[in-house]
Amino acid sequence: MLTAHGAGATFLFSLGPDHTGWAMRRALRPGFFQKVSRTSVVEHYGFKTLMYGVLLPGPDIGAKGAAEMRAARDAGFECGIHTWDHVWWQDNVRGRDAAWTDRIMQKSEQRYAQVFGEAPHTFGAAGWQMNAHAFARHDAVGYRYASDSRAQLRDDGSLADPHAGPYRYRGLAHIQMPTTLPTLDELLGREIDGTVIDEHNIAAHILKLTANPQRDHVYTLHAELEGQKLAPIFEQLLSGWKAQGYQLASMADYYEKIKQEAQPLPEHPVQWGELPGRSGELVILDTLK
Repeated sequence: MLTAHGAGATFLFSLGPDHTGWAMRRALRPGFFQKVSRTSVVEHYGFKTLMYGVLLPGPDIGAKGAAEMRAARDAGFECGIHTWDHVWWQDNVRGRDAAWTDRIMQKSEQRYAQVFGEAPHTFGAAGWQMNAHAFARHDAVGYRYASDSRAQLRDDGSLADPHAGPYRYRGLAHIQMPTTLPTLDELLGREIDGTVIDEHNIAAHILKLTANPQRDHVYTLHAELEGQKLAPIFEQLLSGWKAQGYQLASMADYYEKIKQEAQPLPEHPVQWGELPGRSGELVILDTLK
């Protein structure tokens, strides 16, 4: 789909075991059941996947999916690290120490090198969950940029601060490129301004958020959603963004643009907060606080 539209993109991979079933432990988190009911988790992921780590052993993604990962690279797309074990990282990293954090990240780095034959150079945190040790490791291993956070959004998915964009964490060198748009699963099934967002109008809603091409955006998608049952929506977004005048690019391309602009980037502390349509706290950029 991306190639057909001449679109660049960055593929961030989970590289260790798939323990998707462990996510059911979030059932008591406020808003979890609302999100599950809105986004048809069983329909999109399948019952078998939801049993990984519960009734079925979690398959090793980096071992079983190495050929598919290399195929993305060979098709001309940037690749990077998402996590080692998605659910384990997402549910634990915020409160873990440096030793735990380094151990998990090193596993990802070593597996990435095994799959691709080179060291990784970028990262995008699972569930937008991080800690100070993980951010420091980005600098330690030489990442120049990463996308581990979200810009704060209003209820309709628009940016709380229209100028929110790339920044650095205080005392660190790498550039953070926060996701600036809502994901499909955060919008589907919600009522916004009197209209229920569904598969028929969601693309138009997001394109309304990007109607001003005078600024850049970072959009996070899930290959198992936008690449499968929600693919028609993603096709509309790709066509719509091109019609609006956007260049569809990878994180690496975006980094090069930021370098060429040579503008000083703001520095911010690590912040946590909630976003409309998503349960629990995640790392956010809230420039209005």
